[in-house]
Amino acid sequence: MDILLYVAASYLAFTILVFVRNWFEFRSLRKVTSFNPESKKAPLVSVCIPARNEEAVIEQCVTSALKQDYPNFEVLALNDNSTDNTTHILDKLSGIINNLHHLSGKPKPEDWLGKPWACHQLSEQANGEFLIFIDADVWLDEDAISKAVSALQSSDAITVWPKQHVVTFWEKLVIPMIYYGLYSLLPAKYVEQNPKWLPWKLRNKLGPHFAAACGQFIAFNRKAYDAIGGHTSVKQEIVEDVELSKAIKRHGLKITMFDGVGTVHCRMYRSHKELFEGLRKNFFAGFGQNTPLFLFMAAMQFIVYVLPFLILFTGNYDQQLFAGTLIALILLQRWMMDLKFGWNPLLSLLQPFTILWYEVLGIRCLWDHYTGRKANWKGREV
Repeated sequence: MDILLYVAASYLAFTILVFVRNWFEFRSLRKVTSFNPESKKAPLVSVCIPARNEEAVIEQCVTSALKQDYPNFEVLALNDNSTDNTTHILDKLSGIINNLHHLSGKPKPEDWLGKPWACHQLSEQANGEFLIFIDADVWLDEDAISKAVSALQSSDAITVWPKQHVVTFWEKLVIPMIYYGLYSLLPAKYVEQNPKWLPWKLRNKLGPHFAAACGQFIAFNRKAYDAIGGHTSVKQEIVEDVELSKAIKRHGLKITMFDGVGTVHCRMYRSHKELFEGLRKNFFAGFGQNTPLFLFMAAMQFIVYVLPFLILFTGNYDQQLFAGTLIALILLQRWMMDLKFGWNPLLSLLQPFTILWYEVLGIRCLWDHYTGRKANWKGREV
């Protein structure tokens, strides 16, 4: 038991180091100065929104994208063969708003996944010098495009992690852990530039592995997007956002990550079923479908975030003191995240149950992988 506690402490020390670095180095889109059209001609921006069965959210997404203070932009919404009222809503909006282009998606080819195919079609119709892809469950503050254009003056691509709005118990329990993992495992600086501690011969080869992106908001200079092959280069990738980020880095281009607090908002899922099925489709893929790595991380998450809570009630005095110290450090990290993103800090006390929920999800993902079962999302197999 003592050995496992030392393993937990070592792993936690690493996550704290990464967390502290990210706390100071993770850029905030809110702090970016809005683009000044008086100092330079405002380039055309195309906001591209793929939408499949999004009747609950598409109107809020589109109207927020249209209410921007940036002077030169177009909004393209592609109805990806929806079977609900998405078509009707987009027809209504495009009939009264001039710079909204409602596109009808073509049937998906067999060798494409749904989202890359929809984004590819949007890119073909977009006229902008800058392309901003946002999901239909995202909504924007009025200065979001202006700030994105400013950020793109010094970067070939940017990606924004939105402020996640969580409403139901399961959303509050599960969603914050995604951001906690991001902040405690991957230094944001290495997404933007390759680690200097890598030998220079390995830097370009291994650098793209330090890639991350959030497909809920990802934007490109058009030249950079075309240089990497656009969404054609990721047409069969479930986590196409991360693969686009890797492609940017492989081509010697620059991508910068931002948090979207105060600028970009999202509510990913609205029920436990949506939450489980939505993460089921990409959880294992996010690890590159690498089973040893997946199992290692599952074991570490249990040892670090569940075991100390168990020892707190079952161990001897010294073990309880050690476990209590680890728990205090974990909760401090979580509370800092809760403060930053406006989440309820009391739910952090349930982190062991959050980890167990992800362990169950992981078992289901492995079962899917080795039995050939497909997750179903928006009426399509993924």
